[in-house]
Amino acid sequence: MLSTPSQPRESGDLSPFSLAESRAGSEWWRTAVIYQVYPRSFADSDGDGIGDLPGITARLGALQALGVDAVWISPFYPSPQRDGGYDVSDYCDVDPLFGTLADFDALLAEAHARGMRVIADLVPNHSSDRHPWFQAALAAGPGSPERARYHFRDGRGVGGNEPPNNWQSWFGGPAWTRLGGDDGQPGQWYLHLFDSSQPDFDWSSEEVREEFRRVLRFWLDRGLDGFRVDVASSLVKADGLPDIDPDADPQYEPHSGQPGVHEIFRDWRALLEGYPGDRILVAEAWVQPLSRRAEWVRPDEMHQAFNDLFDVWDAPALRARIDATLAAFSAVGAPASWVASNHDSVRHATSLSFPDAPYGGIGPRTPDVPDYDDCLPRARAQALLNLGLPGGAYVYQGEELGLPEVTEIPDELRQDPTFFRTQGEQYGRDGCRVPIPWEAEAPSYGFGPGPASWLPQPERWARLARDRQQGDPESVLSLYQAAIALRREHALGAGQLEWVDGHPDGVLAFRSAGVTVLVNMGESAAALPAGEILLASAPIHDRTLSPNTAVWMHS
Repeated sequence: MLSTPSQPRESGDLSPFSLAESRAGSEWWRTAVIYQVYPRSFADSDGDGIGDLPGITARLGALQALGVDAVWISPFYPSPQRDGGYDVSDYCDVDPLFGTLADFDALLAEAHARGMRVIADLVPNHSSDRHPWFQAALAAGPGSPERARYHFRDGRGVGGNEPPNNWQSWFGGPAWTRLGGDDGQPGQWYLHLFDSSQPDFDWSSEEVREEFRRVLRFWLDRGLDGFRVDVASSLVKADGLPDIDPDADPQYEPHSGQPGVHEIFRDWRALLEGYPGDRILVAEAWVQPLSRRAEWVRPDEMHQAFNDLFDVWDAPALRARIDATLAAFSAVGAPASWVASNHDSVRHATSLSFPDAPYGGIGPRTPDVPDYDDCLPRARAQALLNLGLPGGAYVYQGEELGLPEVTEIPDELRQDPTFFRTQGEQYGRDGCRVPIPWEAEAPSYGFGPGPASWLPQPERWARLARDRQQGDPESVLSLYQAAIALRREHALGAGQLEWVDGHPDGVLAFRSAGVTVLVNMGESAAALPAGEILLASAPIHDRTLSPNTAVWMHS
């Protein structure tokens, strides 16, 4: 049977954390469970259908009851919202869509009072095209200091009609857009690795570097506990912006993983260390091999870098990946951090059972999408895998409710720029960003006080709502609450992984901090060893571990 979850923490049960520096090697971030909030879709306080900062503050009690250590909030800065807030027009304010600076301060104070830290997304690779700097660059013209803050170039070919190089946008299409000149003739091109509304900064500019130091200080002075750095691997581009050579090493990219980026983060690390309380930097650095990714978390650079497990359900392959991750990160004295879902990927409650899902998202016309009830066992087992590994762990909002990818969003309601830049060839990320359900019988399932939600919520949200799951010992929510509590009780995040052999090939088994974790990824049931069962992702009968099931045992 499933273990009964521990009682939710109340504010009186957990003293607010100390802002004093931790002893080296025991800092909070090394073992933290960090909960990602995508603010548009978490909780809406005013009924406009879009989540906001007061909505987050009102729901912090639920996150405290879940037991997380910190909250990471995706961008809430002023933005035209062409890319869900990742197109920033002012880095030192709050978009009125989400509230005010006073609302941010109130959120931060409430989180701290409840013993949780707050991390904000920072987007330093690019700004919005509505940012005052880019508008000034457009007005100033070629060769100006204003244009030197971004990557403006003349085109190639006759009349400069071809882009400056062959780079492609990660949202589809060329990574360059051409401007019109004052005389009505075509002008220079500007670089945007993402949407055309997101021009890339040129980090060879000292003015850009000093501006982001100012941004860091602005939020740290308000008490923010750190930053998750978006596209951290791409700030520096190769000199001369050379073409991508299709015959070159596929792990080398002139617009990602360039050595010069590390100087920037050493500078930032030194700045953060001037503040009390173990403020942190978390890298989004999808570079290969893992030994290169680990370079972002050397002792004088960032503190964490994401490592995902959401696309594999195979015991030997996962064992190899876990080994490679732990070896690469331990070599530089950094913890691993494990991510199953996030705001950019198909939710793992769907993807783990859909290995052939097309790149770029799934939707109404995607064939062979598995049924949710068939997917759920793997998602539950994955929770115990992620939370049982040593290091840090991330939980994406709604993951603790077992939410699947929403595939039925009609084309006319989609908002991800990927969908439009690929002419609908790729669905994009809307399916993982649908507002989450809090109350089964409330308008918008409790997301807000009214029926509005910026993306349509499916009917299945009613049975997955938090109030339906709260108190049900077999719910996904209870599983996460129990796992996080046991993880803390047994200090699993601080453990040392030791593989346990002697199990069938489809069973992943390891021991850490006195707890044995077994995950059956095979097609046949496997016998459990002797020992006390602490927690299981599904009922255990006759001491056998069914396929797509995980268990924690006291060893």
